[in-house]
Amino acid sequence: MKHESDFRIAIAGLGAIGKVIATKLDNGSIPGCRLSAVCGRDPARTADFIASLSTAVPSVALGELVEHADIVVECAPARLVREIVEPVVMAGKKVIVLSVGALLEHPDLLDKRNFGQGGQIMVPTGAVLGLDAVTAAAEGKIQSVRMISRKPPIGFKGAPFLVENNIDIENLDKPLKLFDGTAREAAKGFPANLNVSVALSLAGIGPDQTFLEVWADTTVTRNTHSIEVVSDAAILHMTIENIPSENPKTGRITAQSVIAMLRKLSAPVRVGT
Repeated sequence: MKHESDFRIAIAGLGAIGKVIATKLDNGSIPGCRLSAVCGRDPARTADFIASLSTAVPSVALGELVEHADIVVECAPARLVREIVEPVVMAGKKVIVLSVGALLEHPDLLDKRNFGQGGQIMVPTGAVLGLDAVTAAAEGKIQSVRMISRKPPIGFKGAPFLVENNIDIENLDKPLKLFDGTAREAAKGFPANLNVSVALSLAGIGPDQTFLEVWADTTVTRNTHSIEVVSDAAILHMTIENIPSENPKTGRITAQSVIAMLRKLSAPVRVGT
């Protein structure tokens, strides 16, 4: 049952992730939260989606989402992150950011001096794992963080790094290492693929000290990330194999991660750091 006191959640972007989250909110699967507005790229498809909901909500422009929400969930292309995030935090509200790599392109968005009282950027675990352990380790001293990401070649289609370096992955017959560098560099070259590395870097020792390899791997069917963190409190070895969503760039668990974050807002017991 939905109540007026529930958190009002607006969704920016109705792709593979946004539609799943919006549907869960609409059918009452997230106690304490209700869908309040959406913004989709295609007006006709957005109207069709709203018509499929049990309770109609308004379709509004990105900059207007803040007027309809307590929390805005960003599920949009990275180039739209400023347009979504800035008005929300300036209004003293909360925004859940999935295109976290784009925050590195707009460092002022991370400056709390630009936030209204109560404003907050929330980054879900998404398609990576162990961010709670990395955050805890960062309370001490982390010596190194390294990640290896492997995806089926189709998952990298259209990535700026491939276009700029004229790398053809259409007919690979064996794994190909595409990139070896920092999380900051990866965010520029693979804005739709490697938000996981930026989330890891923000939890740990920053985007210039977090290193990763990126592979277009013909031997895998799942988006796979292996992480090693060496700290004075623990040595962490973590691997996750994500089943892709209808968008091969994104794992199914990404939407579920946002849903879990929203569920915690009203949960009587919260597990995890």
